[in-house]
Amino acid sequence: MKTILSTVAIAILTACNFPEPAGTVAERKLVWSDEFDKTGLPDPGKWAYDVGGSGFGNNELQFYRASRPENARVENGFLIIEARKEKHENRDYTSAKLITKRIAEWKYGRIDVRAKLPKGRGTWPAIWMLSAKTPLKWPLDGEIDIMEHVGFNENQIHGTIHTEAYNHTKNTHKTGIKVIPGATDNFHTYSIDWTADKIDFLIDDATYFTITKKETGSSYEQWPLDQPFYLILNLAVGGNWGGQKGVDESIWPQRLTVDFVRVYQ
Repeated sequence: MKTILSTVAIAILTACNFPEPAGTVAERKLVWSDEFDKTGLPDPGKWAYDVGGSGFGNNELQFYRASRPENARVENGFLIIEARKEKHENRDYTSAKLITKRIAEWKYGRIDVRAKLPKGRGTWPAIWMLSAKTPLKWPLDGEIDIMEHVGFNENQIHGTIHTEAYNHTKNTHKTGIKVIPGATDNFHTYSIDWTADKIDFLIDDATYFTITKKETGSSYEQWPLDQPFYLILNLAVGGNWGGQKGVDESIWPQRLTVDFVRVYQ
C-alpha cells in the first residue's frame, strides 16, 4: 500500500532502529507525483527517455532504449525498469533511463521515491538529479544522487553530490553511506530534503547524511545546487563503478521496481 511518509531527525548510520518521525511532508504541498497506476508504457506526460549506448562517461555496458516495454513499463501499480542481456547495436545489454527533463524540474523540495533494487554483481541502479541548465556542463552545474547502489556491495546505499569542486573524478565528492542488510530484498523509500542551505539524504524517513552550503562553500563551483534540477531513474550494467568486480552474466534480467515518486514543496 502506498503511504505518504513523514520527515525525521538525523539517524545514525546503522541498519535499523530508526527514530520516530518528527514533522510531516503533509505540511507541504504535493506538487508532482507518479503513482504508476496505469498499465503500459511510462506516462509520456511525466517521463521522457535518455537513449543511447555511449557508455555515458562511465563505460557502462547497456544500451538505453525508448518506448520499449521490455525495458520500461508500468504493471500492477509499479514502474519496472528492466536490464536485459541482449545485444542491441554496440552493446550486449539493454535497459532504460527515464528523465523528467523539460517536463518537470524543481528548485528545492522533498523528493520521495519508494523502490526495490535489483540484485547481483554488475547491477548499478540510480535515483538522481541533474541541473536543467542547457547546455549542461558536468560537474560544474551539479549532480544530486538521491540513491545509488552497486550489486557487488549489496548492503550499502549511497547518497552523494557532485560539483566542480567536489566530484568523483577528483575523489572529493561528498557522500554518505547507509548500511541496510538485505537492501535488495524489500522496498525502501529513498529521499532528499533540499533547501537553499543544505540537503538531507534519507532512507525510510531517517536522515543518514547531510551536506550544507556552509560546509562546501557557496561559490558556483562549490554549490551550484540552487537552480532547477530534473529527476532521473535508471538501471545501468557494469561500468567504472558498477562493474568494478565484473558482471555476473547469469543473473539477467534484473529490475529496478518503483512504487511511487512524490515531490513536495
